[in-house]
Amino acid sequence: MGLLQSKHWGRDVWLAFKDISLVSPLPGSATRISVLVLASLYLLQVYRRKQRTTRIRGPQSPGWVFGFAKTVLDSTVTAELYERWAREYGPVYKVPGVFGQSKVILWDPKAISHFFARDTWLYNQIPFNKIVIRTTIGRGVLWADGESHKRQRKALNPAFSAAAIRSLTSVFHDAAHKTVIAWDGEIESNPRTHCAVIDVQQWMNNISLDSAGIAVLSHDFGALDGNDSEVVHLLNAFGSSANVSNNLVILAQNFSFILKLPLPRTQFARKFRLIIGKICQEMLSRTRKEKETGGADKSCLGLLLKAEESGESAGLTPQEVIDEARVLLLAGFETTAVTMTWALVELARNPDVQTKLRDECLEFGPTPSYDDLANKLPYLDAVANEVLRLHAPVKEIPRMATQEDVIPLSEPMRTAAGSFTESVCIPKGTVIVVPFAALNCSVSMWGPDAKTFKPSRWFEGDEGTHGAREALHGYRHLMTFGDGARMCLGRLFALTEFKVRSCALRVSVPDCLT
Repeated sequence: MGLLQSKHWGRDVWLAFKDISLVSPLPGSATRISVLVLASLYLLQVYRRKQRTTRIRGPQSPGWVFGFAKTVLDSTVTAELYERWAREYGPVYKVPGVFGQSKVILWDPKAISHFFARDTWLYNQIPFNKIVIRTTIGRGVLWADGESHKRQRKALNPAFSAAAIRSLTSVFHDAAHKTVIAWDGEIESNPRTHCAVIDVQQWMNNISLDSAGIAVLSHDFGALDGNDSEVVHLLNAFGSSANVSNNLVILAQNFSFILKLPLPRTQFARKFRLIIGKICQEMLSRTRKEKETGGADKSCLGLLLKAEESGESAGLTPQEVIDEARVLLLAGFETTAVTMTWALVELARNPDVQTKLRDECLEFGPTPSYDDLANKLPYLDAVANEVLRLHAPVKEIPRMATQEDVIPLSEPMRTAAGSFTESVCIPKGTVIVVPFAALNCSVSMWGPDAKTFKPSRWFEGDEGTHGAREALHGYRHLMTFGDGARMCLGRLFALTEFKVRSCALRVSVPDCLT
């Protein structure tokens, strides 16, 4: 392989020059010539890289300081913008951000598949996300990339198998029935109207925390019983603590040193990590002692301990077990609570859907089995899919290319130079974004009623999902759980818990609550 064809030719030239200099020190003129040659080779490398990089199109920046960074924080506006820009500039385009820096948006299905096939290896978490995740929940599977991510993911898989989730279904039923009893009490306290005003979001937070606590840690936080613990306060405050200045968040994404400043959000993240870590450590010590006496723990934590015993090369380190427990507790609490709240909102807006769902659930009673939930309630499945489609908890994911890459396209795309290309070459360091929420609501993929809550689209014969079926991969052709190496590990956990709650509340709770 020739010098200029070598993948690391710049480094090789420098090492060769250093070796020559060490063996035989060069006179001044020779040194200057060598430096000039190296500089020329470096500039040639930069030129060739620039020539290879595809000049893709995109919207003009509205301002040099923030670009569109403020605009895309509003998810309701972003979904419309991303699709309009895809129509105008092509299925791969750039969006200007802070101080002229741009992000590349992937809208093309083939490009998205290519991206997911290389996630965690060629495409890694952006520095901002790495710091935030490490500060909040540690160096668990969400933080890891490459071989570390693969090892941690493999160790976690048994905790989220169908058999493991089947054994946790009773935990979800117990928490759901506690909620039903409490809501019945609220209704009975108003004998004149037989109705009650209920803070649904708070109740969904409580039910998610108790379910996640028992399922993940074998610990009942008692949120549904009114237990006023520090963990309950912390997790309830986690979502509401996001009221930080948008300007500060945007700047921190580009200048990560801001996260080292003693800001309220940063201090809260550290406090959250320490307190949740302490709880996880206590539960871990208890589980180890129970195991020594012959006890069997079927929670996720018990299965994590088995992974720890596999050793560091194949399993998890003791610190990683704690970090994974933090990840699972937060993921099981936050995303499920938000999704279930949106489900109740959509059912309140669509009483015909609510009635049809109740009729189906009544056939199985308030405690359907795991197999019933998985295979015998098609309308419940359709409602769950439609809620996940319209209200994805994660709106988009950014990744940074660790090296140059050529991304294939489904069809030729016009570049900024006016030519057409069947692939896009991006340089190392490019930030790539896959807009989950926007793709889930795309008119081109889901039809003209893409923004409408319509569970019937999930049945055979409905035209509403044909475009997505042909284009998108992932669970049920949705982007909600992602795809590839980072596809949501707890999707079966989340779906089962969602369906259990939906059945319990639809069968046992009267319409006046909605």
